[in-house]
This record gives sequence, C-alpha cells and structure tokens, in this order.
Amino acid sequence: MNRNRSGLPVILRSFASREICPGDTWKVYIHASDPGGDMKTIICAISQPGRGSYPVSYVSVPKGQGGEFSGFIYLNTGAGQSLPFIHLTLQVEIQDRAGNLSRPVSFLLAFNPRAEQEPPPPGLFQEQELGPIMTSIDFGVIHP
Repeated sequence: MNRNRSGLPVILRSFASREICPGDTWKVYIHASDPGGDMKTIICAISQPGRGSYPVSYVSVPKGQGGEFSGFIYLNTGAGQSLPFIHLTLQVEIQDRAGNLSRPVSFLLAFNPRAEQEPPPPGLFQEQELGPIMTSIDFGVIHP
C-alpha cells in the first residue's frame, strides 16, 4: 500500500476533544480530500493502555464525497459505565478504492467525570455525521 504520494487521500484537518464525561458521545472531526476522488473508507483503530488494541472499525465515506468530505465520526461510550480515568488512543486513516492510505492522525481521549467536550474550532468542519466507530470499549468493570 502506498502512503501519501501525489494523488492519494490526505487528512487536511482533524480535531477531537481530549476529555469527555463518561456516557458522552465522543465526536472526532475530519476534513479529508483525494485528488483521485475515490476515497472509500475511514479506518479507525483504538488502543487502551493495559488492554491493548481493539478490532479495527470501518466507516464508509458518504456517497458522492470521495473527492472531499468534512464531518465527524463518533464513539458512543455508554451511559452508566464506570469510566473515570480510562484513557484511549484513536488512530484514523483514509483508504481509497485502490487500497492507498492517507497518513494516520491520532487522538488521545481521557474520561473525566468533570469534563466538558470541547467543540471544534468554528468554521473549519461541517457538522455532518459520517458514521459510528463500532467498537465496544472494555472498561474493566467487574459485575457481581
């Protein structure tokens, strides 16, 4: 697979809050383009210290937006989970129809009961839902 040669997908901008409150939905904003116009998939890989990597999640690029898109993918964290002070790392790449990958971008996330999710910088991203990150996080909760 080729990475970031001319004509391949590029993540132009990205943003995600570094902290959220347990139970919140984490929004990860991405603005990407591909001169070839054939972006196909947003690849999401999550890892957690002490747990390791989760199965990779794939989000389809919206139809008609293979040349450029802006919006957010999201991770549902599940209300009522015991999440305080859990940390995650999310790596995102864009793949085109030929299998070429963009350079990855990474985001750190900490769960904090007092946190408020930061909004993205104004005017840089569309408030368009691209799809969910289909990963169930293991929070290490022991049930009786």
